[in-house]
Amino acid sequence: MATSKTLTALDDSPSQVVIESPTNLKYWTVQEYYQMSDLGILDPSQRTELIAGQIILTTAKGTPHVLTFRLLATALKNALADPAIFVSTQDPIRLDNFSEPEPDLALIKGTILDYTQAHPGAEDIYLVIEVADSTLKQDCEVKDKLYARSSIAEYWVIDIKNRQVQIFRDPTPTGYSSQLILTETHSVSPLAFPEMILSIASILPPMAQV
Repeated sequence: MATSKTLTALDDSPSQVVIESPTNLKYWTVQEYYQMSDLGILDPSQRTELIAGQIILTTAKGTPHVLTFRLLATALKNALADPAIFVSTQDPIRLDNFSEPEPDLALIKGTILDYTQAHPGAEDIYLVIEVADSTLKQDCEVKDKLYARSSIAEYWVIDIKNRQVQIFRDPTPTGYSSQLILTETHSVSPLAFPEMILSIASILPPMAQV
C-alpha cells in the first residue's frame, strides 16, 4: 500500500482511476501481472497489489497495524453466525481486468471452497476494510474510488492514529456519495449485517501501542 501522488480521473483509463500522471504509463492487466509473478520478474519477498493497471509495493506493517488487524479479524469472525459468509484476510479480490487489490479484510459471500477457480469479484463482496496508519491518504482518496466504481456497497478505513473509522457507502461511478466518521466512543454495523454490532474501541490498539 504505497503512498500515492496524484489522483486523476480519465474516461479511457482502467477503472477511471490513475495513481500517477497518465502520460506514458503502461497499464498492466491482471493476466500480465500473473505472468510477471510466474516468470520471477516480481520479487516474491515483496507484497504487491495491482491498482488501476499499476503495480504498487505495499508498506511494512507496524505493531499497531498488525494488532488492529488481528482484533478486527477476530471480532468479525466471532460475530458471523452465517456459515455462507467468510472473512477474507489480506487476500486478492478481482475488481476488473486492471485491478486486483489485497484489502486487509473483506466479508465474502459463500465459503472458501466456492473460490477454488478464481478470486472473489466485486459482486461477491459485502464489505471491504483497510487498516490505515501510513496509508491513510491512499486508502481514503484512491482506493475509495476504486471500490466505489466496482459497486462495492460498503468500505471501511480504520484510521489508527486518529482512533476512528471512516465509513464509505452508496457507491457511484465517481466515488462514494456517503461518508461518515465514527470515533472510538461509537459502535458500527455493516450494512448487510445490521445485527452485527462492533465497538470501535474494541478493535483499536491500546493508546500506549499507537
